[in-house]
Amino acid sequence: MSNFWARTITGLSMVFILLAAIWFSGWVFAAIFLLILILGLIEFYGLITSAACSPQKSYGITAGVILYVCSTLVFFHSPLIPRSPVTSLLPFLLPIPLFFISLILEIYRNKNNPLTNVATTTFGYLYIALPFSLLNAFSAPDSLHFYRLPVILTGYFAFTWIYDTGAYLYGKQFGKHQFFKRISPKKTWEGTIAGAIITYAFATGFSLWITALPVVDWFVLASLVVLFGTHGDLFESLIKRSLNIKDSGKILPGHGGILDRFDTVLLSTPFVFLYFFFRNIL
Repeated sequence: MSNFWARTITGLSMVFILLAAIWFSGWVFAAIFLLILILGLIEFYGLITSAACSPQKSYGITAGVILYVCSTLVFFHSPLIPRSPVTSLLPFLLPIPLFFISLILEIYRNKNNPLTNVATTTFGYLYIALPFSLLNAFSAPDSLHFYRLPVILTGYFAFTWIYDTGAYLYGKQFGKHQFFKRISPKKTWEGTIAGAIITYAFATGFSLWITALPVVDWFVLASLVVLFGTHGDLFESLIKRSLNIKDSGKILPGHGGILDRFDTVLLSTPFVFLYFFFRNIL
């Protein structure tokens, strides 16, 4: 099977699974992304472990799971975490004690380069667990829904997939001018621009179809996906280039690893969350 068809089948399968999960229940969606989170952290810590870097793998994964689970309970208004001004900030307060616990653990590990070890451990669960945790704010029971689908989350994933696919296909066929040669030689201006145009076209269609969300929000959402999604892809490419590897993993045929598939989500999600948070929609 060619890489194109493997990529297509894997991509469509993931779209179906995630849309089905979103439609069925926010809890099902949260459970699927908890698994993705764990696999992503295992992948990340496995990539950066070397003679010069020994991250606290078990703790990093545990910290990521704690951050994710607590954030989900807060966003879903679970009775396990009573609502209050303090608990509503739990997703943002938790990284503080989690970071200082990693400092204490490093004292007892007797490993070289302790500063690097702590830095990479902390970066892992903040880079991967925090964005995935924020996704659950969009699928909470009291979020804006349309035919049982959370509007912002569905639109966000739709724009992400549309932008990635449009940029990949157009760039593969017609791309000639490299977008960022130093980091990602295969990414082209033609593909990036085409992906953005297609995304804005879909944003126009969504704004006419789902009027519960203002037109400006659809276009801001599309812009955040295009801007920060592009840089998320570039940053993940930068990590791989620094480690001299082609893919972050092999778990997803045609895509590589978890980080390869969700690189645009990891960087764009926090900015999407902040926009809608300050718009008082979340």
